[in-house]
Amino acid sequence: MVDDGAEPSHCYGAESSRAAALHAAQGPGINGIQSSLESLELNHTNAAANEDGQMEEETKRHLNLVLIGHVDAGKSTAGGQILLLSGQVDKQTIKNYEEEAKKKRRESWYMAYIMDTNEEERLKGKTVEVGRAHFETENTRFTILDAPGHKCYIPNMIAGASQADIGVLVISARKGEFEAGYESGGQTREHVLLAKTLGVAKLIVVINKMDEPTVQWSKERYDEIEGKMVPFLKSSGYNVKKDVQFLPISGLCGTNMKTKMDKSICSWWDGPCLFDVLDHIEVPLCDHKGSVRMPIIGKYKDQGTVGTVLIGKLESGTITEGDSLLVMPNKSNVKVIGISLDERKVRCAGPGENVCVKLNGIEEEDIMGGFVLSSITNPVGAFAEFNAKLHILELLDNAVLSAGYKSVLHIHSVVEECEIVDLIEEINMKKMKEPYPKKKKPKGKLIFVKNNAVVVCRIRVIIWKLISTA
Repeated sequence: MVDDGAEPSHCYGAESSRAAALHAAQGPGINGIQSSLESLELNHTNAAANEDGQMEEETKRHLNLVLIGHVDAGKSTAGGQILLLSGQVDKQTIKNYEEEAKKKRRESWYMAYIMDTNEEERLKGKTVEVGRAHFETENTRFTILDAPGHKCYIPNMIAGASQADIGVLVISARKGEFEAGYESGGQTREHVLLAKTLGVAKLIVVINKMDEPTVQWSKERYDEIEGKMVPFLKSSGYNVKKDVQFLPISGLCGTNMKTKMDKSICSWWDGPCLFDVLDHIEVPLCDHKGSVRMPIIGKYKDQGTVGTVLIGKLESGTITEGDSLLVMPNKSNVKVIGISLDERKVRCAGPGENVCVKLNGIEEEDIMGGFVLSSITNPVGAFAEFNAKLHILELLDNAVLSAGYKSVLHIHSVVEECEIVDLIEEINMKKMKEPYPKKKKPKGKLIFVKNNAVVVCRIRVIIWKLISTA
């Protein structure tokens, strides 16, 4: 486990910018929980290098976008349509997907096949792993992450959202489908809370399937959904006026996505289309001069060449060819011998970029997901225990959380079993909003908390406990 500060502390709540997420688990094993990102093999218009052999330098800003929402809201279809409209998929590929979908008697699923690439996802019509692809608008390069919406795959959704700068919350306008996602047990609410907790600062709420026969671009239905979502988004910590944008779309037809739709389709909509919102969205500036911090989400050995390639999102700092860095927590000194962005070689990469970094000085088997590539002068720290502020969303079987409670911990790309070793303080969020809240002396030792509580507690990573007692 790694952390930046000398006094480790991670927060799990709406106030934190890059937080720890706890997902309750039964039993000691965590096999199958750690997700892997599946890269799409798509045609890119940009070559890996110019004709004169010089490497390309990027001038457009880069943002990571995650598609979130309840199962069957149309996330993969909307993601596939984005890639089609931005020229990342050719017409022959779409034709092949249409024929494949017809053979499976799932004619309306063909657009989702662009993002859902494995056979299991296509047969079930459910995203399992986090699909990953790239597209560009006029001013911005995007990495698009398609997160699963089914409750069984929440850990994979966390893996996608933890890398994102902005989120696109896809909501189905079809009668009954919005209600299923919004009511208790639906993933619309949980995804919003997790996105805010994991540092997704901006949210675009797209009301999808507006062309559906039960909706037919009804303003009443759009207003009904927006009216229910706004109070919930506010309670989740979002500033709706500054950080949230609502708009209607049809992901299957591509309506109001790349270009603003005609009044003949929807007479009451005067707002922008999705691509305009994405291209002009403002996000907090990254720290180019900060210490290098790149959580590692993948690795591979480049066959026929020297070096090991690490994959991850550069959270802060800048990496340049020739840099000497440190892989933590095993303190391996490495040298950067190559950098790639979206399959293009570049000389340097800045914060916010999803990069492939080729290193000398370390072997593939010496690296694990969750390790961090960091600066030598200010390396990221390693620790066994830390304090965290937890917002308890839901405990299994209406249980209580107390010392000894075991869970699975998600921090950036780390997935580890952990144990609550002490409850320090329960926080009253209503009083926190007061200008000068009065602190009351605790009546006694905090023994347990229930659903919806906010608590400061101490967490121990179980693997470290096993090592220390071995």
